[in-house]
Amino acid sequence: MSTEGIMSRVREFLGQVISDTDIDPDHNLFASGLVNSLFAMQLVLFVEKEFGIQVTNEDLDFENFKSLNAIVGFVENKSGDTS
Repeated sequence: MSTEGIMSRVREFLGQVISDTDIDPDHNLFASGLVNSLFAMQLVLFVEKEFGIQVTNEDLDFENFKSLNAIVGFVENKSGDTS
């Protein structure tokens, strides 16, 4: 899946908890209060299911999930697809 495709899917998922998904890709989702720590587990489960990757305990780093760009980069790195 392309970077744009991953970004689009993640934005769509975020739309379940935030009303405006047209946010800057580097915007810190947690620090800004757009999402909370309870949502983090939902996000991890979504990433695993949607992109067919396994998130290990070592992957559960705030830096991997703090922004749209961080999530996209994480998915690309885990899937080995950097297109």
